[in-house]
Amino acid sequence: MVKLDVITTRGGDAGETSLGDGTRVRKDALRVEAMGAVDEANAALGLLRLHTAGTPEDAMLARIQSDLFDLGADLCVPGTEGGEMRLRMVPAQSRRLEEEMEAMRAEQPPLRSFVLPGGSPGAAAAHMARTLARRAERTCVALAAEEALNPEVVRYLNRLSDLLFVLSRRMNDNGAGDVTWVPGATR
Repeated sequence: MVKLDVITTRGGDAGETSLGDGTRVRKDALRVEAMGAVDEANAALGLLRLHTAGTPEDAMLARIQSDLFDLGADLCVPGTEGGEMRLRMVPAQSRRLEEEMEAMRAEQPPLRSFVLPGGSPGAAAAHMARTLARRAERTCVALAAEEALNPEVVRYLNRLSDLLFVLSRRMNDNGAGDVTWVPGATR
């Protein structure tokens, strides 16, 4: 159970913050940057949900937002060990994204070109969320090169960005409204 009685603690006024295990680190530490990148992606999902209200995709995105909080909890405690006191991402979370993505993709025609971010407002929001998920993924890859990190963190973010791409096409009338790249068209 999470209980937040105090929001302003002044504990970070000197440029440090506490991780989930109590360790104090600088706010520009790579782990904190990774947590921030995940938070940005989650906020973008919140904006995307303005375009999915009342749809099955909205429930999926709500669950993904909760997954991203799980992912943040995984990141905020260094190491890879699980146990009762450590919330870690698990393979089933990534598999669920794969299944949802493939169900949407099955209704879409094959791509014949790269898709430019845009089309409908909802598709544009999905593309923005996708790019932020990719940034979070890149930051977590960098963190994993420096410290032990649950590999499910990177796997989940990789699947999430793929799912958001497929969702953007769904929000563009299953690809009919995609804006595609025409190589050299503006020369």
